[in-house]
Amino acid sequence: MPASTQQIQSGTALYWARDDLRLADNPALCAAIDTGRPVTALYILDETTNGHWALGAASKWWLHHSLQSFAASLAKLNIQLVLRRGDPAKLAPALAAESGAARVFWNRRYVSAEQALDEKIKSSFKDAGIEARSFRGNVLAEPWEILTGAKTPYKVYSPFWRELRTRLSDLQPLAAPGVATKAKKRFPSDALKDWALTPSKPNWAKDFPDFWTPGEVGAQKRFSDFIDQDLDNYARGRDIPGEIHTSHLSPHLRFGEISIRQAMKTILALRDDANAEKFASELGWRDFAYYLLHHFPKFPDHNWRGDFDAFSWRNDRKHLRAWQQGKTGYPLVDAGMRELWATGYMHNRVRMVAASFLIKHLLIDWRRGEEWFWDTLVDADLANNSVSWQWVAGSGADAAPYFRIFNPVTQGERFDAAGAYVRRWIPELAKLPDRYIQAPWAAPEEVLGAAGVMLGKSYPAPIVDHKQARERALGAFQSMSKSRSVGVTA
Repeated sequence: MPASTQQIQSGTALYWARDDLRLADNPALCAAIDTGRPVTALYILDETTNGHWALGAASKWWLHHSLQSFAASLAKLNIQLVLRRGDPAKLAPALAAESGAARVFWNRRYVSAEQALDEKIKSSFKDAGIEARSFRGNVLAEPWEILTGAKTPYKVYSPFWRELRTRLSDLQPLAAPGVATKAKKRFPSDALKDWALTPSKPNWAKDFPDFWTPGEVGAQKRFSDFIDQDLDNYARGRDIPGEIHTSHLSPHLRFGEISIRQAMKTILALRDDANAEKFASELGWRDFAYYLLHHFPKFPDHNWRGDFDAFSWRNDRKHLRAWQQGKTGYPLVDAGMRELWATGYMHNRVRMVAASFLIKHLLIDWRRGEEWFWDTLVDADLANNSVSWQWVAGSGADAAPYFRIFNPVTQGERFDAAGAYVRRWIPELAKLPDRYIQAPWAAPEEVLGAAGVMLGKSYPAPIVDHKQARERALGAFQSMSKSRSVGVTA
């Protein structure tokens, strides 16, 4: 039966945290505090709902530090963050019962398995006489709110963005909430260290703290620094990996340490120029990824375009390993893969080049790259990761055509002309002249010798020839096109 007025007025409130580890513009947390009742917060480490898409290793490192920060912030509001590990369908109702909660609040998610779980839990709360409310806390617009004139989902970003853009003037981010009524008791909680989210032997994340400060404070500082230092050159500089002109907000957005609404509202209110508009459109692309994942839930595991099911992948394990280790012999690709391993992040322009190389030069299934990024990126996000990989492959919505094959040498010469990015991540090539930094195999022997480069020893020779790989990829695409007609996987 539904919760009675007396239950709601007398019971405590439970806030279930997921991908929203922040105080500012957190609708579910604000609603819980606004009840005027004592509030308990819950975070559940759920390793089964999304199957093989449970958190990757780099994301676990981030989550550990983000939860530490969030627990400290909540404590200042008189709210305990209870940590539990296991099945949310059991653990959320259990803590509600322990705490005497008459109301439960959370912000919505958009992976199909998570949505189904949330509906199941909401139903169980209703049966128990507990009011459960969910909110839009992690996207600019709900995926079901934006449809074409034919009432079908958008499949191309530009018209989606035009429609979404018209709705952004009404964004009203919430301020951080005030202090909650203090609870009379604390509840059993797992110790964060017992979850073993951070690596130890070996500690491959030892350098991560040099690059990142997980948590809401770190997110707000990163956003402020971006506005003050990098936004002026964003439209042009975002493609230059050797310079810092990107926001580096992606992991903070992934874990909800900063609100997408706050970021968008701030940028659009701050200025009206090409830099702000370009950044806004990139935030919009994030919403488009969630939008596609909602309407086409098979995106992470299946080709969106059904004709790609007939594609002939080679899936050479040695080539995959060389790509993962940054040993393909193509400096821009290798620099990106090494940046990824060292920092849990890769510059966006280089992500496209590295992904294209795996798919089109090596003919390795995009899903192998998606899996590697999922495990090694601190900003690994199921919507963005899968949609972006299929965009590069040509198998996704509004995708780059398959025959668009990035040349890693010319990409390097265009966007890393002086080799600053390559030199940083591939120090064995640091002494090469700019002329050869993107294609060391083209350098004369005396130039290689003077730079201390021994191809095949100190740095690998290219594992494939660009021209031959390009022709092979185009041939595979043409064969696929002849064998199947285009279809869309729902």
